[in-house]
Amino acid sequence: MKKLIKIICAASALTFMAASAQAETRLKFGHSSPDTDLSHQMALMFAQEVKEGTNGSISIDVFPNGQLGSDSQLIDGVRSGIIDFELSGLNNFTGMIPEAGAFSLPFMFPNRDTAYKVLDGHVGQGVLDSLQEFGMKGLGFAENGYRNISNNRGPIRVPADLAGLQMRVNNSKALNDLFQQFNANPQQIPVSELYTALETGVVDAQDHPIWVVEAFKYYEVQKYLSVSQHAYSALTLVMNAKRFNDLTEKEQSAITSAAAKAIAFQRSASQADEEAKIQFLEDKGMIVNRDVDGAAFQQAAKPVWESFIENNGDTLVNEILAASK
Repeated sequence: MKKLIKIICAASALTFMAASAQAETRLKFGHSSPDTDLSHQMALMFAQEVKEGTNGSISIDVFPNGQLGSDSQLIDGVRSGIIDFELSGLNNFTGMIPEAGAFSLPFMFPNRDTAYKVLDGHVGQGVLDSLQEFGMKGLGFAENGYRNISNNRGPIRVPADLAGLQMRVNNSKALNDLFQQFNANPQQIPVSELYTALETGVVDAQDHPIWVVEAFKYYEVQKYLSVSQHAYSALTLVMNAKRFNDLTEKEQSAITSAAAKAIAFQRSASQADEEAKIQFLEDKGMIVNRDVDGAAFQQAAKPVWESFIENNGDTLVNEILAASK
């Protein structure tokens, strides 16, 4: 009899363990940044918050360094359900939502607080809601930051200093148009290939936020950094919409809450670290100049706005400007 009880208890324990294992949902989170980067810290924090918020019913495995693909491949992976979460620049979504390029128009946001106000308000939420059409649940906007120019020729102080530079740009049409307007020669190169392109001289200039220059070690292949802050760029955190909708209400709430906390952490850390990162870049040998003629750049950038509005209308531009007040 005792032996039978032991067998029943053992079977019950195995059944409980199997049920517990079944109860845990494991999800994948991919991004293209290095594992030393703030984006990775944000992803890890998000995963931990979700695990705690769901009492362990959801575990998230984070894959940095483009392990699951480039930004465009990550987005495709989320849309198809192969990947559950991804974090990448808002510019990568403008192929689906072209008007969202308005957020990265040159000199759109005078400061970070204005950018946060618009991105976290009804205008930003409208863009996140639009992602549903493409199989994604928009969870919020983290910070990529203000873009600055690095190159190997000399300091950039006025638009004419960019003339003739082989300039790497991302897939934002506004930024492509901007550097064409300044008589540079823009070339679209994935960020995963940019270090080699700079090292081999395929391009001799690029623009990115300060933390990207530090995280991707562009200071090893770039001599000059000009703090132009010519455009603000956001990161977009998305999830596969079907996967989100299949979760319980409690799990959905845990994910949206974790996203808000992780984004707030990432933004705060991004601002706090910027001056320290500039000092780090100078210590590594970069020559940093802040005497950029912002007024001259803004004046020269006006045709980029006109071109964008001609192609995409002015609805979202006007909504952003109204929400910025």
